[in-house]
Amino acid sequence: MPGKNIHVVPTHNGWAVEAEGRSGNQQRFTSMDHAIATGTEKARRAKVDLLIHGRDHQIMERSSFCNDPRDIDG
Repeated sequence: MPGKNIHVVPTHNGWAVEAEGRSGNQQRFTSMDHAIATGTEKARRAKVDLLIHGRDHQIMERSSFCNDPRDIDG
């Protein structure tokens, strides 16, 4: 089963990192940069995508850490 993508989302007083579909299980941060760094490491380890949302909740950036078959020679 594929892993759940990681999201960096705004909260009322900072930022949170959460796995897709698990909004109740968040790591909270006061700094967006710290949340992005933590989310990046989690996504890299899980080999999933990292989606960074802005204050308007729209996706600002997406980074993929998946094993993309297009990276294979041949």
